[in-house]
Amino acid sequence: MSDVLTQTQSLAARGFLAEQSLLRRHVVVYLSGAHAYGFPSPDSDLDLKCIHVAPTRELVGMFPSEGGAESMVVRDGVEIDYGSNELGGVLRGVIKGNGNFLERILGELILDADYPRLAELRPLVKASLSRRVQRHYAGFARSQLEAAEKSATAKRVLYVLRTALTGTHLLRTGELVTDLTELIDGHGLGEARELIAIKQRGEKTALAGDELARWRGEMDRVLAGLDAAAEGSRLPEEPPQRAVAALDGWLLEVRQAEW
Repeated sequence: MSDVLTQTQSLAARGFLAEQSLLRRHVVVYLSGAHAYGFPSPDSDLDLKCIHVAPTRELVGMFPSEGGAESMVVRDGVEIDYGSNELGGVLRGVIKGNGNFLERILGELILDADYPRLAELRPLVKASLSRRVQRHYAGFARSQLEAAEKSATAKRVLYVLRTALTGTHLLRTGELVTDLTELIDGHGLGEARELIAIKQRGEKTALAGDELARWRGEMDRVLAGLDAAAEGSRLPEEPPQRAVAALDGWLLEVRQAEW
């Protein structure tokens, strides 16, 4: 398990994932949420976002199913928020620019995986990146901004900053970085460490009205920066057809192996 987890968290996650692995075959188990974003607090849950591959025979019959799985449990005092999506749906989402799925595949905090398959998949996904990611990251960041205006917490402001800067960095460089602490200095947001310190006191730590007003200008600025990054991005407007075909071919090989 990642060294970002305590021993109690690690043991709870291992036990829970062992049970889930009896139900579905994971390609990736990714630790998302505040741990991946660089600002976990002692009461942060474990946000386990996974990709699984279904047996091919379940997908080609009269009643095919790519159903996902969701579960919220508490194990030994550790809250675990688990979600898993089938590989085919995930790859279609990748082509559409779904950042949630991109982060599961390209993110750093991989707790478990079918590592040979993941090693094959990552370069194929990188080759398929396009400016479509802007819509995902802008949409999520703006939804978090609306939430922050209704109930101002350090967490919600940090989610706006993290989401916008992850998207901006991806558009500019083609590299996915989810950890806000690795992004803020390059965007003139060193003061965000104050927010991180506030958030680390607890998930629901509120901000005073004047603090939210102080950060509103910065949130607007990073959102504008995300839009500007899309205009001058090094990524193509649409996923290259060759990259899409390569992903499709890889998925077919996986399906044949899983029959």
